[in-house]
Amino acid sequence: MGAALDTVSRNRLTWQCRRGLLELDLVLQRFIPTLKDEDVQSLVALLDLPDNDLWDIIAGRSDRYDPRLKQIVARLRAA
Repeated sequence: MGAALDTVSRNRLTWQCRRGLLELDLVLQRFIPTLKDEDVQSLVALLDLPDNDLWDIIAGRSDRYDPRLKQIVARLRAA
């Protein structure tokens, strides 16, 4: 994805945020409208994680993620 999210890219990312856990779906769907263009790569990196690992990170039960993702993780935890 380029520097700016066009409508198609944003829709594709929104689709990727549909997960197998309701909790993740709720947090990610609230987060997407606040997503900044510079956060896209970080979010995509997090979305590569299995659902349970991602939920543990967002819920604050795990800090096992790339330290470069600290800022977006903090924003997701606040969502």
